[in-house]
Amino acid sequence: MDFELTEEQKIIQDTAAKFAKNELEPMAAELDRTKNRDILKKNLKKLAELGFMGLNVDPEYGGTGAGVIAFSLAMTELGRACAATTVTTSVTNMVAEVIQAMGTEQQKRRYIPPLCSGEYVAGSFALSEPGAGSDPAGIRTSAVKDGNHWVINGTKLWITSAEYAGVFVVWAVTDKEAPKGKGITCFLVEPGTPGFTIGKDEKKLGQHGSSTNELLFEDCRVPESAVLGKVNDGFRIAVSELAGGRIGIGSMALGIGLAAIDFATNYAKERIQFGVPIAKHQAIQWMIADNYTRLEAARLLLLRAAYLKENKRPYSKQASMGKLYATEAANKACYDAIQILGGYGYTQDFPVERYYRDVRVTSIYEGTSEIQRLIIARELLK
Repeated sequence: MDFELTEEQKIIQDTAAKFAKNELEPMAAELDRTKNRDILKKNLKKLAELGFMGLNVDPEYGGTGAGVIAFSLAMTELGRACAATTVTTSVTNMVAEVIQAMGTEQQKRRYIPPLCSGEYVAGSFALSEPGAGSDPAGIRTSAVKDGNHWVINGTKLWITSAEYAGVFVVWAVTDKEAPKGKGITCFLVEPGTPGFTIGKDEKKLGQHGSSTNELLFEDCRVPESAVLGKVNDGFRIAVSELAGGRIGIGSMALGIGLAAIDFATNYAKERIQFGVPIAKHQAIQWMIADNYTRLEAARLLLLRAAYLKENKRPYSKQASMGKLYATEAANKACYDAIQILGGYGYTQDFPVERYYRDVRVTSIYEGTSEIQRLIIARELLK
């Protein structure tokens, strides 16, 4: 077993850490408070220039080609500073990867370079619907063939980065008579397409800096060339890409959890109660020890999943394990960080309350913790 990172991976991890500390962290609270998208867009543009929008994308299409392990390491370091920026980065990487994996050469040349270069601020992954969250096979958005076009009708919900995305990966039912999950097709839709409207920006508990929107399709016509992959094969694409996305979200959650417990640990060394720093009290020491142990275990699970994906081996179970454990460990770390700070932790004067709000959704999107347990059990019981 070799736990050493390659030189390239170390450089990417170090670059992400420095960028997070110098560029993201100073503006994270303001972005959260004001929802100033200009701050977010500047962050994303700089990350694109550093090569972070196509970490597992072939350099032929403008990507870095550094692999999945590097992607996981980068999302963790960025997640320490600003979850809103990190989730957008993670999803944009997902969009570039799915187009690389399933797209025609024309689609790859058209969409991947702008995603990687920052010409497109972001990419969006449009699967969830009001009645289809954990059950993506239950989507009701439809696409009907009309000559050499497809006409899309329906609604998508909770779509990250929709306000400023340059391309959307959209799933729709194309064969209503097919068994559930079998008649779904994937489309590439550009903003500004007639009949396609970006709806309201959701008011959320956390990750205020990133937009989360409703999408409305009303007789939205897209050409045949917009089909990504094969007709009626979209559900398989969704399942495959969600597994990879879980590595990104789990890695981001790990970063948030580490930031929270790092802050709380440093605070505990300075906060005096009963005549000594509270870090001298066993109750605090055990909270610190338990959280760092859980987060280190989460890191290893995520890197194991990343290693398997990078080496083109089955990784769905490991990605679900990593995502499940990392997001729940990070939620616990943020909870305990507030507990260690006490009343101060509940105020906006300290960042742990933001970490606590930002981390909560990580155990919901890209598949809830309950869905991860179902996936893991299904794989084990095959």
